[in-house]
Amino acid sequence: MTTPTKMAALLGPGDHIGYEGQWRTVKTTKTDIGAMGGLFVVVAWEEGGTDRFRAGDELLVGTPEQPPATA
Repeated sequence: MTTPTKMAALLGPGDHIGYEGQWRTVKTTKTDIGAMGGLFVVVAWEEGGTDRFRAGDELLVGTPEQPPATA
């Protein structure tokens, strides 16, 4: 079985990313240039906070678990 991934440079709003042991939803993205000229992607999460990834980083993507249905 392969794990679906997406390069950080291709992330967009609504993508669900497995990061730091939990699923997070991308709110917005913007690009940034590092001190040595490398390209980075700054991700703002729906759950709050931001993180910065190298544009070529591969991130785990998926669908978050749906809450159990109540009768």
